[in-house]
Amino acid sequence: MTDWLQAFPNLVILAMDQMSLYFQATLTRVWSPIGQTPVVRMTPQRDHVHFYGALELRLGREIAVTAPEETTEVTADFVRLLLLLFPTQPILLLLDRAPWHHGQALDEVLAENPRLQLVYFPPACPDLNPQEHVWEQTRDKVSHNHGYTQFPMLVDAFDTYLNETPFATDFMQQYAPTILCEF
Repeated sequence: MTDWLQAFPNLVILAMDQMSLYFQATLTRVWSPIGQTPVVRMTPQRDHVHFYGALELRLGREIAVTAPEETTEVTADFVRLLLLLFPTQPILLLLDRAPWHHGQALDEVLAENPRLQLVYFPPACPDLNPQEHVWEQTRDKVSHNHGYTQFPMLVDAFDTYLNETPFATDFMQQYAPTILCEF
């Protein structure tokens, strides 16, 4: 690990994932005064949007954008965005084994960018991905039991929270030696 970090001292390590945000409020426990039942407005609308996100593991900075769908082409476009945001640094991108994380469009991005390396999390281990915890924290703060009356307002609040909140993770201390030893 030390050799690899010495060879690439400006290495950017990102954990990436996607999620869908629906206008229907997700419910969670809340405190309320005794005898007063909390009221959560539910909408029959099934409006939704997808978010692509990548957590910079060293700094806790989130990079998130909305997307119309989850496909290999959209994933490749998001990876290109990450490459633009880190124009000279080598990037180690950690991601799960979703079907849209494989395919020709992503293979082309990898072939064009030798400074980009992908590492896939083991199957059926979502808790290993720090980005999953970002989604969970953002849902807790923004979309659980929400009272937004317009879907764009919810999307804006979700996007703002993601892109303006630092997210602490101990992933580097726990797993970086194992991951970096693979190289």
